[in-house]
Amino acid sequence: MPGHTPVDLGAIRGRHPEHFQRFDRRRQTMLAMAAAAFALLIFAMAELGFFDGKLLAGMGRLGEITGLMLPPDPKDWAHVRLFSSALLETIAISLLGTLAAAVLALPLAFLAARNITAQRVVRFLSRRSLDTIRSVDILIWALIWVNVVGLGPFAGALAIMTADIGTFGKLFSEAIEAADRKPVEGIVSAGGGKLLGVRFGIIPEVFPVLVSQVLYFFESNTRSASIIGIVGAGGIGLYLAEAIRTLELQQTSFIILMILVSVALIDYVSGQLRFAVIGRRGVVA
Repeated sequence: MPGHTPVDLGAIRGRHPEHFQRFDRRRQTMLAMAAAAFALLIFAMAELGFFDGKLLAGMGRLGEITGLMLPPDPKDWAHVRLFSSALLETIAISLLGTLAAAVLALPLAFLAARNITAQRVVRFLSRRSLDTIRSVDILIWALIWVNVVGLGPFAGALAIMTADIGTFGKLFSEAIEAADRKPVEGIVSAGGGKLLGVRFGIIPEVFPVLVSQVLYFFESNTRSASIIGIVGAGGIGLYLAEAIRTLELQQTSFIILMILVSVALIDYVSGQLRFAVIGRRGVVA
């Protein structure tokens, strides 16, 4: 075509040979790693009995149990009031534990953040402490606190608080490290100290992220609080475990339905709050 400059494919291939190699060393390594991971997955599934027919054989039993659970039936209004009170207790355990964990984890997150704490020793100890707390499952913390403070919702709130401190500390510190340093540098150059730089430069930027994380964990901890109640940490989990143990499957499905509805409502409210916080920040910005 007139005016059309021909493309010298040979010259381009010579300048960028790595882009024209069908299987370079990097791609071969990635394919080998993917194949090894897939082989490991198949081996692990075989060792755990995924291919011996147990799952297919149990599908019929699963259908029978599902049929026995329907329709959900609390038996009487006394049980409805009892389950509702226990569900509110579960939500209170989740809310109190989540908020307490967020408050306690925030200063630890500042100690663990590279752009805030210059001392490597302090940063190392803070990070390893958060790793240690996070490595223990919430059910184990529930068992520990039940033995320390006794049965009841107080032990459940302490279990959620302790387990979430480690997780919040890690997430908060990563959000703080990812914050833009320009506002802090501007405040410091104007005569403000490092503390004012953190207060007015970093916290306003990461606050919506922290709120979003706390709201999500509140929703997630409502489910966790239902489980730790099984070991005596209060809430509706105790009634759920009792209904399963006594084969009151219709009551079991009713309790599960209550938990599902409550989690859905919490998710909706959390979404509205999250949108309001982020939206207001965007308008101000």
